[in-house]
Amino acid sequence: MGKHEVGTPKYIANKIKAKGLQKLRWYCQMCQKQCRDENGFKCHTMSESHHRQLLLFADNAHRYMDQFSKEFSHGYLNLLKRQFGTRRVPANRVYQEYISDRTHIHMNATMWVTLTAFVKWLGRTGQCIVDETEKGWYVTYIDRDPETLAAQEKKAKKQKMDKDDEERMMEFIEKQVEKGQQETSEQNEIFKEPLTRSDTDAPLVIEMKLNKKPKLLLNPIKQEKDKSKDERERGSTSRKSAYSIADVKQEILSDEEAQSEAGSVERLGKHKPKANQDDGNKEGWLREGLTVKVVTKTLGEKYYKAKGIVQSVENQNFIAKVKLKFPEDVENHVIKIDQEYLETVIPAIGKDVIILWGKHKGMKGVVYKLHIENYSIDVELKRDGTVARKLSYEQVCKYTS
Repeated sequence: MGKHEVGTPKYIANKIKAKGLQKLRWYCQMCQKQCRDENGFKCHTMSESHHRQLLLFADNAHRYMDQFSKEFSHGYLNLLKRQFGTRRVPANRVYQEYISDRTHIHMNATMWVTLTAFVKWLGRTGQCIVDETEKGWYVTYIDRDPETLAAQEKKAKKQKMDKDDEERMMEFIEKQVEKGQQETSEQNEIFKEPLTRSDTDAPLVIEMKLNKKPKLLLNPIKQEKDKSKDERERGSTSRKSAYSIADVKQEILSDEEAQSEAGSVERLGKHKPKANQDDGNKEGWLREGLTVKVVTKTLGEKYYKAKGIVQSVENQNFIAKVKLKFPEDVENHVIKIDQEYLETVIPAIGKDVIILWGKHKGMKGVVYKLHIENYSIDVELKRDGTVARKLSYEQVCKYTS
């Protein structure tokens, strides 16, 4: 029977059928020929070309079988990777997408008889994650591409670094919050009780306790005489005034020390030593050769935060003569100033320092390590080479021999 003419309905129908998928049982994998019906497939199996392909297959059947199986698995996994990625999808849905291509490798030519056997093989070889449900087998592709693994590792490393930085920042903030709460609790020692009335008919009574201001003795001799005169007028003979000029000076000095301590508490964050850090120590922390910084604006803006070296001390190391080194407009100026308006200077690692108070008072050493987050410093002592650890900034100062 001859071919139909071009353009006729029968010719167009044959072309449409040739483009679409045909029945699998009428397909020859060795010859890669799709027959349209049973008669055509029978004619093909009787042809000389088909017999030659069968002879080649009989010579080395395993080689052809392995090649077909490899091509089928590669095409199936490539479709699963490109179209579905790493999503969990039904295995039959991927297979239907794969066989929609007319030139695909048929499963009849592979080592797997059924799709279930092929899916189980994928799970055993670790190429996919397979699981069986009531609706059938499901597969999930495992992406082992070197570029993908490198990108995932780089992303995980970046997330870890960001998390570490965030954790360190949160830890630092928590330490600062705890320190601030502790300082606030120390300042708010006085508890304010709410006003309560015990009896509704009784009048409201408010008890106010005011701290008396220290009495400033401008003329100690005159005040001593006035006090003695008042006592004689009241007829008090049991207790008489025994104040002397030395006692009055000592009282003034005590008042000044108390005010100095109160001022140092208000200026939190400054590394300014207190005069009485050790029990029984009545001397200041100033020493000759210390490098100190001016922290008061009463002398003028140009002296504020200027640094200098202590030339001499007096008044039990509370007052010092400081020769300023910089800035340039006040260089070589010598000022006489109280320790309340000075603070210590912390040098770089390896520079000479001296310990002002504490267990190692008066010992010289060099800066060993700085703990900026804790406002402390480690000092290696020159005497025996030991390291004094976690000394506060107020306890150490730069020293020039």
